[in-house]
Amino acid sequence: MFGPNKRRVLIGVVTGLALFTAACSSTGGSAANSTPEGSGGAAAGGGAVADTPRYTFAMISHAPAGDAFFDVIQKGATDASAKDNVEFKYSGSGSIPEQANLIQNAIDSKVDGIAVSMPDPAALAPQIQKAVDAGIPVVVYNAGDRDWQSSGALAFYGEPEVLAGEFAGTKLNELGSKKALCVLQAQGQVQLEDRCQGLTNTFSGTVEKLYAEGTDIPGYTSTVTSKLQQDPSIDAIVTLGPGPGVAVANAVKEAGGKQKVATYAFNPDVIPLLQSGDIAFTIDQQPWLQGYLAIDSLWWYKYNNSVVGAQQSVPTGPVVIDKSNIDALVPFIEQNLR
Repeated sequence: MFGPNKRRVLIGVVTGLALFTAACSSTGGSAANSTPEGSGGAAAGGGAVADTPRYTFAMISHAPAGDAFFDVIQKGATDASAKDNVEFKYSGSGSIPEQANLIQNAIDSKVDGIAVSMPDPAALAPQIQKAVDAGIPVVVYNAGDRDWQSSGALAFYGEPEVLAGEFAGTKLNELGSKKALCVLQAQGQVQLEDRCQGLTNTFSGTVEKLYAEGTDIPGYTSTVTSKLQQDPSIDAIVTLGPGPGVAVANAVKEAGGKQKVATYAFNPDVIPLLQSGDIAFTIDQQPWLQGYLAIDSLWWYKYNNSVVGAQQSVPTGPVVIDKSNIDALVPFIEQNLR
């Protein structure tokens, strides 16, 4: 699907990051949201804990409670916290004003570092700058890959979202699709808009955008299926999250539809649908790695004034996963989904 050089660069970056973090120190298993007090000793799961000063880091996301994708990010962050002797505080909200309030709460509590997603740069960058001005180092993860530098943050760890959309468009070309529906589950989130834009950049057919509320899965599915009934020329549906992707794939199968369904990321139900081909492919951005790098990089900065990224986004994806390679990845995916 991609030229050999492009593949080597992507795999090299992601693998290099994994090896770099592994070389820093061993990683323990799953940890609780707040690691035990004190320094030294063993991390949850038996890995070594850094014998260094105790830091408190806040991670703030734009995800509502119970979001399975962000649970994986949080697991990566807690694993890094256990290793690094960090007290980890997580909070999130699907409301951008509330997310800004959570950043302010972290500033007021004088945490040692903040990791934050930035789906609405115009609303959140000024609040992030307030944290930086207060002397708190900040890294951005998951959302905001094109705008994080303007916020004063140290680095970004995540997926270049336009590129992720371009990967999807190229894959749909290989599958022979002619008209794709790009379904956004939330309005105003720059990373979702970027995926649809990237899809348009490389897809040789026609792309149409559709907004459907992702917090209401039955309503989301109804909106998509109604669109398919109105326009039978649509032969591919690109959902931008695993929950909506599963719901749409099941609806298409139940209706006997022939549309190809693609999605982004994983939940436990995505795996069998990839294996059966009911979901043609997913674009993975390695969320565990995003959480791990976000916390670990704050530790590097506090401990040694080290910054990884050189004012460039550090990519954790995209990686295309389909029926041809899913089985080899299942043990690792399931480990991080637990």
